[in-house]
Amino acid sequence: MSWNPALDPDCPTGDDVDAIETVIVPRARDLGDFEVRRALPAPKRQMVGPFIFFDQMGPAEFITGQGVDIRPHPHIGLSTVTYLYEGKFHHRDSLGTDQWIEPGAVNLMTAGHGITHSERIDGEMLKQPYRLAGIQTWIALPKDAEDNAPDFVHAAKADLPFLEGEGKELRLILGTAYGEAAPVATPSEMFYADAVLRPGAKLPMPDDHEDRGAYVVQGAVTIAGQTFEKGQMMVFRPGDRVSMQAGDQGARVMILGGETLEGPRHIWWNFVASSKERIEEAKEAWRQGDWQHGRFQLPPTDDGEFIPLPDR
Repeated sequence: MSWNPALDPDCPTGDDVDAIETVIVPRARDLGDFEVRRALPAPKRQMVGPFIFFDQMGPAEFITGQGVDIRPHPHIGLSTVTYLYEGKFHHRDSLGTDQWIEPGAVNLMTAGHGITHSERIDGEMLKQPYRLAGIQTWIALPKDAEDNAPDFVHAAKADLPFLEGEGKELRLILGTAYGEAAPVATPSEMFYADAVLRPGAKLPMPDDHEDRGAYVVQGAVTIAGQTFEKGQMMVFRPGDRVSMQAGDQGARVMILGGETLEGPRHIWWNFVASSKERIEEAKEAWRQGDWQHGRFQLPPTDDGEFIPLPDR
């Protein structure tokens, strides 16, 4: 699909626009076999729109016999979306979902009242070296959706809107932007997209969303006279017209945002909730471990082990 000709790529990029509200430099976290860089939540910013967690995974290289091996663990009050650039891994959850997550596809798991899932590299993947790179985000649920039943939706790469032209390619992962709508329904109004810019290409941010941010995955971009390198997230002032321009090496940028929620959220381990009481109830349910009749069940094809409740 051609780039939307109604968009003006020449909206302000000079020093006359102070578009940046917050700049976030992610914290590196070592997960054993690979490193992630966490941009959200940050000390100065808990969320961008409903996005409350943002991790860049890798790029990491694994030798034969090694890989991601995250045992079953619980979530409440959020939706997860895993978007890969390279590699793949095996998702199983307590709904019975058994899905390989592959580059460019959308996998939206909504926890609601409670879900359990695992993420592993197994089978034939362990018989060869491979690379893994991507982004994992959590979307906090509105209060009226926190107790909904869990759900999982997969959309193939070919089913996502794809815009190209004027030196840029953009795949819309979730929500609405640039006159397009992604096929997966979301718990609130939002946008999330993967943009690849050639050197000097300009990308205007969507201006029909309340909250907006951008994360530089590769290369560098210039916004309002400032240059931002890979590994930085910029959060923009509401209502400003904003455009970014790729540097001499081009850039890959994830853009995200949407409607802000009714208030802040509490986060503990893998739980997100509008109240501390909800967190405590989920902790106790996981601690009890009643997989047959309790709040949480284990994935039916991956129920031999699980991650215990952290001692903190």
